Amino acid sequence: MTLRPFLRRLAATLALSALAGGAGAQPLDSPLHIVVGYTPGGASDRVARIVGDKLAARLGVPVIVDNKPGAGGRLAAQQVKNTPASQNVLMLGNPAVMVVAPLVFKDNGYDAEKDFVPVSTVSDYEFALSVSSAVPVKELSHLIAWMRANPEKANLGVPATGSLPHFFALMMGEKAQVPTAVVGYRGSGPLLTDLVGGQVPIAFDTLDAVITQHEAGKIRILATSGARRSPFAPTVPTFKEAGLDLVATGWNTLFAPASMPPAKVTRIAQAVREVMQEPDTVRKFNDARLVPVVSTPAETAAMLKAYRAQWAPVVRKSGYQP
Repeated sequence: MTLRPFLRRLAATLALSALAGGAGAQPLDSPLHIVVGYTPGGASDRVARIVGDKLAARLGVPVIVDNKPGAGGRLAAQQVKNTPASQNVLMLGNPAVMVVAPLVFKDNGYDAEKDFVPVSTVSDYEFALSVSSAVPVKELSHLIAWMRANPEKANLGVPATGSLPHFFALMMGEKAQVPTAVVGYRGSGPLLTDLVGGQVPIAFDTLDAVITQHEAGKIRILATSGARRSPFAPTVPTFKEAGLDLVATGWNTLFAPASMPPAKVTRIAQAVREVMQEPDTVRKFNDARLVPVVSTPAETAAMLKAYRAQWAPVVRKSGYQP
C-alpha cells in the first residue's frame, strides 16, 4: 500500500526532471536543416549560421544551413511547406516572405499562416534612411525640404521592390508629404554601391547593411526606424526624434512546416531559447549589428499577428503589384 504512492511520486519526479533538462538533453534522431531563401553572406544567412552552430550542441545532431535563393525567398517557403513529418527542417523567414508576399502575389505557392508553425524569433533589425555625400543635408528635416525643392532628383533606392524598406519609404513619403519615386535594386550590395557613388541620392535599407559605410564617412544615415536609438548608431536620431512619427522594425524568425510533430517543435523551440541566451550568441549577433531575441512559440505567434495587422494596410494601400 505504501509502495505504490512512492512509485507514483518517483515517476512524476523523473518526468519533471526530464522536462527540466530541456531540449539539449533530448537529441533529435537525424540532422536538422535550416533553409534560408537567400544567397550566403547576407543578414539572414549570418543569423541562420550563428544559431545553427549553437543548436548542434544543444540538440545533439548536425545542423546544416541550406541556401535556397530564388523569387525573393518564396521558393524556399514553397519547398519547406512540403516537408514530410519525418524530416527535421526549419525555415528562417522574414517579413518579405511571411507578410508581404502573401498580400501581393495572387498564387503565392504557400499559405504563410496555415503551412507553417512559428518556432522562435531570433533577431530584430531596424531600417535606416541614408543619403550620399552628394546630397547637401545632414538632418531629416533638411532632406525633406531638399526633396520638395528637387522632386526630379528625389529618387529613393531600396534593396528590392516589394521589400519592407520599399514600403517604409512609401510610409515616410506619405507622412512627410514629399514625392517618393522608389527605385528597386537587386540587393543591398548594388544599392550601396550606387549610393556611395552618388548615382542614387537616398536609400532605405536595413541598418546592418549601411552602418559600415556610414562609419567610414562615405554616406550619412539621417534617421533609424526603431522606437529608441540603435546601440549600433547611438548618435543617429530615430525618425520620431527627427520629427516624423514613424516606427518600424523587421525580424528573422524560425518556422517549422505544419507537418512537424508538436513535441518536436517544442523541443527545438526550447533549444533555440537556450541558445539565444548564451553570452557568446549575443556577442556574435552584436558583432553582426543585429539584435538577438529570446522568444517562445506563443510570443512569436502574437508578434506575427500584430505585425500583420500593422503592415497589411500599408501594403494594400500602396497598390504595389509585382
